[in-house]
Amino acid sequence: MIYHWKALTSPRLAAIAHGNPVAIITLGAIEQHGTHLPLGTDLIIGEGLQTAMLSMIDPSIDVLCLPAIAVGASDEHAGFAGTLSLPAPLAIATLEAYGESIARSGIKKLVLINSHGGNKAVMDLAALTLRQRFAMRVVKATYTRLPALEGAIDAAELRYGLHGGLLETAMMYYLAPSLVTLDGYQPTPPAAPQNGTLVSPEGSAAFAWLAEDLSAQGVAGDATGTNATLGERLVKHYATQLAQVVAETAYLPPLPASR
Repeated sequence: MIYHWKALTSPRLAAIAHGNPVAIITLGAIEQHGTHLPLGTDLIIGEGLQTAMLSMIDPSIDVLCLPAIAVGASDEHAGFAGTLSLPAPLAIATLEAYGESIARSGIKKLVLINSHGGNKAVMDLAALTLRQRFAMRVVKATYTRLPALEGAIDAAELRYGLHGGLLETAMMYYLAPSLVTLDGYQPTPPAAPQNGTLVSPEGSAAFAWLAEDLSAQGVAGDATGTNATLGERLVKHYATQLAQVVAETAYLPPLPASR
């Protein structure tokens, strides 16, 4: 069953905690996404994926949804107006504080649904601390790390269209079409090198980058082929996989306390 943390009374939440539920937090970002997408793109996508995912969860699994964490670690976009960013130590401490509060309520399984690349390192460090301190099982589910929808977006666009490209734009066109502005849109010539097989902004051997390294507009990718049908397919695809992540987490055994 799906429960929303903010809607429960304290005694009701305590009772649910005895049933070994999975807590869920969506991690987003508020940052520039070029001229065609709003600052809240990552947050809107993350919340949209969560909503779609919840409709696919087996009712026998108890899920506790916490409010999304809207602002993440977005230093790479700080050079553009509108970006909000938490310094990495504060972002890590925020996740650790959430986890501690969740553990104090008797809940030891947490899935982080992440829609922003800058949050990945933050999740890694916070999750390890929560494992060590509270024997908490923290599953880090960045949707772009899940298997891609076969045949939907070509490999080059998936690899290099990492910010404001076809993937994000199509999902936004489905989730919040009124916020997408494609009039006059032109794909930007990439500034980042694209001739290597291993080295790239998010490749097997990734380099650190600022948004202006990707292009003058701070985006990467070609969103000209976007449409709501593609966006719907992508949302359903990733939501299905996230539902599987939650189900697999629910059936994992408890962790022993650290030594």
